[in-house]
Amino acid sequence: MTRPADPIWSEGAAVSANPSDGTDARWREVFASLAEGRLAALDVLYDLASADVFRLALWRTGSREDAEDVVQDVFVRVAEQGPRLASVRHPKRWLLTVAHRRAVDLARRRQRCESGSAEGIPYLVATGGDPDRAVEAAQISMHINRLPAKQREVILLRHFADCTFADIGRITGVPTFTAASRHRLAIAKLRRLLEKNHEPSS
Repeated sequence: MTRPADPIWSEGAAVSANPSDGTDARWREVFASLAEGRLAALDVLYDLASADVFRLALWRTGSREDAEDVVQDVFVRVAEQGPRLASVRHPKRWLLTVAHRRAVDLARRRQRCESGSAEGIPYLVATGGDPDRAVEAAQISMHINRLPAKQREVILLRHFADCTFADIGRITGVPTFTAASRHRLAIAKLRRLLEKNHEPSS
C-alpha cells in the first residue's frame, strides 16, 4: 500500500490516521468549540486536519517549505476567526479552501507551480518496508509530478482527502464538471505513464 509522504505516516506522529476522526460531525464539534473560545480545540483541529492541509499545499506548490508555511498560516487564520467559525456550515471544505487559496498564492509568487521544482518530492511512500512497494511509490510520485498542479490537487482531494467532486469544485473555485474532468484527465495520464513503464524494452 502507498500513502502520501507527509508527517501523518511517520512513526510516532501525533496526527491521527483514523478515518472516523474525519466525520462531518467531528469537524463541526471542533469548530463550535473554537467559536466559543475554547482554544484547546485548536490542538484537536490540528491533529484532525494538518495532514490534509500539508498534503494539499505540498501537491499544489511542490515545496515542503511552502507547505509548512501554508499549514502555519491556515491555523493562524482559524484562530483569528473566533465566533465567526460558528457560521461555517462545512468546516472541512472551508479549511481546505483556505489552504488551497494560500497555496495558490505562494505558488504564483514563487513561480514553482508549473516549473518542475517539485521534482524528487515523494508524494507517495510505501508502508511495511516492502522494497517493491517502495519502487512503485517512487515511480508513481514521479508520474504525479508530471501532472499539472491543478490535476495533482484533484487527485489528492478525491483519493486522499475523501472529497466529492462537488467539494473539490468549491475548494478550488471551479464547477463540479471541471473538477471531474480534471480528475478524469489526470487518471488517464497516470495510467498511460504507468503502462509505458511496464512496456518491455526493445
